[in-house]
Amino acid sequence: MAEESKKQAIEQHKKEVAAAKAALMGGAEGAAGEGKAERVPPREHPLLPALAVVKTPYFHVLGYSVAGEESVIQIPELNINFDIGKCPRPALTADFCLLSHGHIDHSAGIPYYLSQRFFQGMQPGTILCPAKIAKPLSDIIHAWAGLEGKVTEHKIVPMNVGDEFELRKGLIARAFATRHTVPSIGFLIIDRREKLRADLLEQNLPGHILRKMKDAGEKITYTLDVPMVAYTGDTSMAETLLQPGVSEAKVLITECTFFERDHRRRATVGQHLHVNDLMEALPKLKNELILLSHVSRRTGIRAAKKIFAEATARLGKGAPKVEFLMDYAQRLMVKPGRAAPFAIAEQAMPEGAD
Repeated sequence: MAEESKKQAIEQHKKEVAAAKAALMGGAEGAAGEGKAERVPPREHPLLPALAVVKTPYFHVLGYSVAGEESVIQIPELNINFDIGKCPRPALTADFCLLSHGHIDHSAGIPYYLSQRFFQGMQPGTILCPAKIAKPLSDIIHAWAGLEGKVTEHKIVPMNVGDEFELRKGLIARAFATRHTVPSIGFLIIDRREKLRADLLEQNLPGHILRKMKDAGEKITYTLDVPMVAYTGDTSMAETLLQPGVSEAKVLITECTFFERDHRRRATVGQHLHVNDLMEALPKLKNELILLSHVSRRTGIRAAKKIFAEATARLGKGAPKVEFLMDYAQRLMVKPGRAAPFAIAEQAMPEGAD
């Protein structure tokens, strides 16, 4: 009897394992002796760590940024990541990584990003980076081949200040100057449009006349650059924010690492922005929205917000709207399988000074 009970227990265990496996595979396999298991929809799992999601009138800003830990900012509609300190799953969907500098909390996700895109059958990733770190970055990717057994296909684009790269027709990434402890650049994303000359627009000329003028070699349009978003990466000088295009971008994503009075020296040594530096630039900025990132855990968001509120109160009205990126953190739900699916629960933007 004992032997028979043991056999029954083993059979029951096998059935339970088979049923669990069938459920995990979405019902692809049936439990032994009981036909096919009922198909179970794929479970969604919270994405860790929590990512910030900010909805602007132009695009979403998705990301995580804590000083010394990790910085990765994605704009899905523009197909870009700014930095990739690790590689949260949504970041895999962007074809371009715009690397501001090589510090590990901004760049460690690159080998994983490239490898996973290859594994999932996506096109090779393209990395824009400061020209001085292009070779070291390539060396790291090739060194990783010693572990993976192959060099993952990729493209590295070295960028100097002022260089431009066309992400897609009419969408341009331009490098601008920043100052950090290692070679660094910021990125300005420009919507480049061809507009009909104002004098021709006033004449309301028919299309066939305009075509004839164009065929004769006359320039009938002019180029209009609309700065959409600027990203500083790590930088120490507030003058960075006042460069042409950067100060007028619809959205400015800037670091502001230190806030406390006795952290000024830390900011100077590490070549990061202190809130006092930001206050000098803030009244001159014309951005519709400024997102502060890279806040040090030495202070934390809650204390940083209090210090910032006290500092801006002294400026009076007229300063741009400023938000802390990680104030919008939420646990995105992702489905098993490919990189792309995740659900955003959009938060309303708090009311602030215009």
